Amino acid sequence: MLKVAIQMDPLEAVNVESDTTFLMALTGQARGHKLWVYDFRTLALEDGRLFCRARPVTVQRKQGDHADFGPEQRLDLAEDVDVILMRQDPPFDMAYVTATYLLERVHPRTLVVNDPAEVRSAPEKLIATLFPGLQPPTLVSSDPEALVDFHRRHGDVVLKPLHGAAGSGVVRLKADDPNLEALIEIHATGSRDPLVIQKFIPAVAAGDKRIILIDGEPVGAINRIPAKDQVRSNLRVGGTAAPVELTPRDLEICAAIGPYLKERGLIFVGIDVIGDYLTEINVTSPTGAQQLLNFAGIDATERMWAVIEQRKAAAA
Repeated sequence: MLKVAIQMDPLEAVNVESDTTFLMALTGQARGHKLWVYDFRTLALEDGRLFCRARPVTVQRKQGDHADFGPEQRLDLAEDVDVILMRQDPPFDMAYVTATYLLERVHPRTLVVNDPAEVRSAPEKLIATLFPGLQPPTLVSSDPEALVDFHRRHGDVVLKPLHGAAGSGVVRLKADDPNLEALIEIHATGSRDPLVIQKFIPAVAAGDKRIILIDGEPVGAINRIPAKDQVRSNLRVGGTAAPVELTPRDLEICAAIGPYLKERGLIFVGIDVIGDYLTEINVTSPTGAQQLLNFAGIDATERMWAVIEQRKAAAA
């Protein structure tokens, strides 16, 4: 039995039929592990020791009655637990980054999934740029001249905030669209972060594939199909999930990035593939495991727990 603390947004609010973190908890519980949940805002570093306020929990697949909590208690995250699942949702802001610094104080003695230092070093739209030839033409910049020049050279493009999530702020700009400079100005009023601009991939109309990798190995994929005349396919903004098979190109992409993910302790990862192109590598709190289980009967969380158990046994 492992003692597992899950750092997440409120468990009470999740949809038990679609939430990946809930499936992780349900599967871990079925494998005999003891669970707590806590909010990252309760992390407290004192005299070199990291604590949180956490509630023990048991879960069941019954919406509205899916979590039974025990009394809140103070956990020493180096002494009282074996594993931490870092699963709070983005934005990947300074609060998120600070949580990774704090969790580094206990990892790897307490195994943090995913490795907090590597999560911090892998912003999801930047890490994909490490692999030349897998992405569509892409520019990351705050410089209006560079962004406008890219639009001029590539015509039909997609613009998105570097640290956005779930499709937030993603817009398509066709070759003759005059709004790019205004959008850059609007973004700059609320953020100093760069923007990402990519050549538009028409294949998005057929779907944006989410492939789940466990310890660097692909376990399966779902397709996320955008609503009619929409560019965003994320399920949270109206995309529809559908079954899909891995293609030879998908496997080629996974083979290229898999060793990197495994080496860096990025155990549970979701990548986004449109047509023949890798667009993002998601390492913060990737989703899609419930849909993969429903469509293909593949439980990525079972494979995740097997890897975690093997690592803890090897370290004992």
